[in-house]
Amino acid sequence: MANIVIYTKPTCPFCVRAKMLLAQKGVEYTEIDIAAQPELRDEMIAKANGGYTVPQIFINDQHIGGCDDMFALEQSGRLDSLLV
Repeated sequence: MANIVIYTKPTCPFCVRAKMLLAQKGVEYTEIDIAAQPELRDEMIAKANGGYTVPQIFINDQHIGGCDDMFALEQSGRLDSLLV
């Protein structure tokens, strides 16, 4: 199973959508709430090559992007192969 990390904030609707898609896929993920751990925000930005909005999603240390990027992978049929 893939190692999935998602940086989120509790009030972010895009974070909720991204987590719902991952739950529908039946995959486990590590959630890092940057509102609760603001010191990890700089880490997220560095790993995401400057991406500062949430969610920022990583699969096996590969930066996927945000919610729309993950849904684009799903629509193109490429997400499942990344999740194995």
